[in-house]
Amino acid sequence: MGRRLVEASGNFVCFALTGVAARHYNFASVEDDGARDPDIPSESGGSRKTCGCDVCPQFSFLMETSQEFSVSQGTAFDTKEQVRQATDIVELVGQSIPLRRQGRVYVGLCPWHDDTKPSLQVNPERQTFKCWVCDLGGDVFSFMMRREGVEFSEALSMLAERAGIGLSSRGSGDPGGAVAGRSKQTLFRAAAWAEDEYHRCLIFDAAAEPARRYLAERQISEESIRRFRLGFAPESWSWLVDRVRGTEFTTQDLERIGLVATSSKTGQPYARFRGRVLFSIRDTQDRPIAMGGRILPQLADDRAAKYINSPETPLFSKSSQLYGLNVARQAISQSRHAIVMEGYTDCIAAVQAGLENVVAVLGTALGPRHVQLLSRYADSVTLVLDGDEAGQRRANEILDLFVASSLDLRVLTLPDGLDPCDYVLQEGAQRFGAILAEAVDALEHKVKVATGDIDPADGSHAANRALEEILQTLAKAPPLRSGGTTASAVREEQFLARIARRFRVAEQALRDRLAVLRRRGRRPATLSAAPSADSPKSVIADPWEREFIEILLQQPEAITRIAEQIGPEQLSDVVCRRIYTRCIELSAAGIPADFDRLILEFDDPELKSLLVDLDERGRDRGGRDLVQQLPDVLNSFRRRQESRQGLATVAALREHQFDETEEVHILQQLVEEQRARHQPK
Repeated sequence: MGRRLVEASGNFVCFALTGVAARHYNFASVEDDGARDPDIPSESGGSRKTCGCDVCPQFSFLMETSQEFSVSQGTAFDTKEQVRQATDIVELVGQSIPLRRQGRVYVGLCPWHDDTKPSLQVNPERQTFKCWVCDLGGDVFSFMMRREGVEFSEALSMLAERAGIGLSSRGSGDPGGAVAGRSKQTLFRAAAWAEDEYHRCLIFDAAAEPARRYLAERQISEESIRRFRLGFAPESWSWLVDRVRGTEFTTQDLERIGLVATSSKTGQPYARFRGRVLFSIRDTQDRPIAMGGRILPQLADDRAAKYINSPETPLFSKSSQLYGLNVARQAISQSRHAIVMEGYTDCIAAVQAGLENVVAVLGTALGPRHVQLLSRYADSVTLVLDGDEAGQRRANEILDLFVASSLDLRVLTLPDGLDPCDYVLQEGAQRFGAILAEAVDALEHKVKVATGDIDPADGSHAANRALEEILQTLAKAPPLRSGGTTASAVREEQFLARIARRFRVAEQALRDRLAVLRRRGRRPATLSAAPSADSPKSVIADPWEREFIEILLQQPEAITRIAEQIGPEQLSDVVCRRIYTRCIELSAAGIPADFDRLILEFDDPELKSLLVDLDERGRDRGGRDLVQQLPDVLNSFRRRQESRQGLATVAALREHQFDETEEVHILQQLVEEQRARHQPK
């Protein structure tokens, strides 16, 4: 149901639903004590109250309608968002067609037309694809639908299964992860509330003095404490449980996000983290989703683990998240290089030293989803490990993952007994940067590990076995077309030449063996035929209305302002009206109607393709600067409306639909409007 903003003054906002007045709400600021109105949840955490106008007492359904939309639409969205985030579109498309990087995108031959030059672009940051020749585009879901010839629900199930995400356990009535009537957005707000409580405790509470001393000894600055939202969990079993009383949240909410557990003996809830410095784990949208806790040294014993993380929850999966990526994402995207540490304090110390493109794993080895996540922002990764045997083994275990994703991996091993945090503090940022530059190529690392103490040139069985192991790793990299000149092709040629010299084997023999291994390990994916000429396509025929949606996609914050002047029913194009209606619904529910959200709102692959096209063209025409054209677009719309109304009135006059008195009055109005329109201004 479309909503139009009809009045806005000061802090008060009033909406109308198809001409029916609704409540006014004041979005109050968040008080220091975090108090909230539990009956009216707010995305910002503040309370809402009516403005006291004559309309408000008569109607009370807007907020309920808005919340209903947010929950019913949001739950389905949560599932799609989770599956999309777990699916790397470059990897998905790359299973079907060879891709090569070209600037910030990947390109390949489009499978839906007779393509001789790479026309298909895959954008890893936007998680979209687009062919500019056959005008097809979309996201991971629409690519799967086109590739397999299936409907959206099947594509969702296939991608969920591929990502290891179970859908059946959610139940048909709760496809997006709402828990016991509580939406996922509520859990996000609960995580943000808990993060704030722990952070305030670290800064202000006397009980946190040992934690403050520990961080000072580790030379973690106050600026870093605030930037990374570090916190402290007191030793009390009930500290967090006591503080949640009187808020909009419940202990069940805290249990669902892994901060509270229930005792099997007493059945009472208790805080999972106690006596620990807490490291807030945030997703790429900068939302708190979990905690990592380091026990204070004076509280450590044989029973207490040094580090613990939140368990798997609806918000958090440690195999899909990296610590500090919310802080480092922009720097990684700009440099196209990521530095991966093994500890929270390692990451923070490196950032303090001036290295902004640093992240850390979450108490687990890097896995396929971590690599997928990194490949959205980086072309190369330097893995920083302790110099012990375990560190060498971990580097060898993850090498295959990086080779298969075409990410350039380098491995830096530190002197024994030093972790990155200690090294940065003792040797300084300049020295650490110097040894980073000396990090060995991961494939070179593979050769050293595979050959060990043997002589690779002696032709022994052990040497041949090492050579086969190395080629099997290299075979996992995507094959390149003959004659390619990309950096990946050059690296592969150099590597084969190096191996040929070390093992004293002809380069061509290595290439032939590599081709055999690749054929064994790969089955070409079949692609469904391109849509026929009779297939319905979603298009916006009206150029003005197309430009209108392009502007909205570049700056969705303008929607509420535009809705004051233009309602969906005033648009003539049915596709445009459908998109605009959804934008207004999302905005009224307090959800940003940006491109990433909208493309998941529609399951139709044609509409997804249209949204990609509208967004790409809007970006090419000026991106967010495009909104400066909004006043001209709105004036043009008003003139069009006046012209259409005038033509309709003239047609009605010709058909004598009015009596004589009405005709005279209408003609006088038309003449006055014409005179006013042509008078000099």
